[in-house]
Amino acid sequence: MPSIDIQVLEGVFSDTEKAEIITRVTEAFGSVAGATIKGGTSVRIHEVASGSWGYAGKVLTTADALRMREQG
Repeated sequence: MPSIDIQVLEGVFSDTEKAEIITRVTEAFGSVAGATIKGGTSVRIHEVASGSWGYAGKVLTTADALRMREQG
């Protein structure tokens, strides 16, 4: 069945927030794919080490991502 992988920088989301992300992504996917497929959907959150992610040629850190969250 479907497998959804989400990558985030380490230390940006709490365990509670990661659980909510998993629940909401599963619900959103299931609302399109249907209940049977939703029931077999796997969602994994992978945390990438701070400084090991680049965007537009810039290295991102956990501190950068936390600032982005504060900005909304």
